Amino acid sequence: MIEKNNTKIDGVFIFKPKIFEDERGLFLETYNSEKYNKFLQNINFVQDNLSFSSKNVVRGLHIQKNFPQGKLVRVVHGEVFDVILDLRKNSKTFGKWESFIINNIKMEQIWIPPGIAHGFQVLSDTAIFEYKCTEYYKPEDEQTILWSDEDLNIKWPINKPLVSDKDNAGIFFKDFK
Repeated sequence: MIEKNNTKIDGVFIFKPKIFEDERGLFLETYNSEKYNKFLQNINFVQDNLSFSSKNVVRGLHIQKNFPQGKLVRVVHGEVFDVILDLRKNSKTFGKWESFIINNIKMEQIWIPPGIAHGFQVLSDTAIFEYKCTEYYKPEDEQTILWSDEDLNIKWPINKPLVSDKDNAGIFFKDFK
């Protein structure tokens, strides 16, 4: 069984899996459509992604504008500071962001509905980050919100991050249409 907790952002959930642990190691179910669809109303995942990143790396804040992706994210190895930004115009939490620490110890997953930008910063020496998506990745549709936008005032834990040129060229939140 999984446990679902609500967050400050409307429609975002944290799933806590049941972990079976003994002297041999551990076992957990990372996805079961019957169990998850009780919470997510028959979500259809079409693509799984995995990234490997070094300490201090920031990825994001990414969103697809016309083909928004719902994402079920988790850390397979390491620990990350995970950030979501609500960009759904009709949402009561539009423009709000929230952060979470997720790691391979608690094995929590975060459900991020379509219309929410996502990014993370690696806190451990390395991290393997995995996510299931409800829409295919379309590079021409991707939009990046500048991770360091002063208007958002996200409190990233590491001061000198490693960021791609693409992510450093993101737009300001106020310019998002």
